[in-house]
Amino acid sequence: MLILASIIVIIYSIILHEIAHGFMADRLGDPTARYSGRLTLNPLPHIDPIGSIIIPGLLVLTHSPFLIGWAKPVPYNPYNLKDQKWGEALVAAAGPATNILIALLFGLLIRFSAPLAFSPDVLSICATAVYLNIVLAIYNLIPLPPLDGSKILRALLPLRARMAFGDFERSVYTLGPLGLVLIGLLAIYLLWPILSVAVVWLFALITGT
Repeated sequence: MLILASIIVIIYSIILHEIAHGFMADRLGDPTARYSGRLTLNPLPHIDPIGSIIIPGLLVLTHSPFLIGWAKPVPYNPYNLKDQKWGEALVAAAGPATNILIALLFGLLIRFSAPLAFSPDVLSICATAVYLNIVLAIYNLIPLPPLDGSKILRALLPLRARMAFGDFERSVYTLGPLGLVLIGLLAIYLLWPILSVAVVWLFALITGT
């Protein structure tokens, strides 16, 4: 039951991340995600056969030391956004921001666990939720396409650099799922020693432990 509860927390943390993208796009003038039925907590529309089932399943079956997976990206049309300069950056930032909010929510439960008399199992689930959502937020803020951080970085760049970075993004997108796997491996093997320090620091800051 503990493992099942943790899996549910993981799934819905990723789903809420994607819903946040669609909700922000809708607020900024693009209803594509809403019309596509993607602003829903039903996990089925969000499942990507390759990223949600095949690749994670193979990694688990082969006892891989790391796990890579993703949900189906929420569709949106950037040309419908009211703010053409910052719109995509705001849509991108909504996902990691949602993960931080989830981490804060479960972190507060840990901080006030004594008066609430939580069991060790419940605290373990809360800790898993905090840790996972911090990892999701920081990982997605890496400024490499197709991660959210790349769209935020592009909005901050001057015009000529923004156009060059856009060309780089499009070249990565042509790789499809392979691009996601390559970025994931890059983050794990090259950046994780640095990012893990930030994850541990934020976990301690949020939970007080």
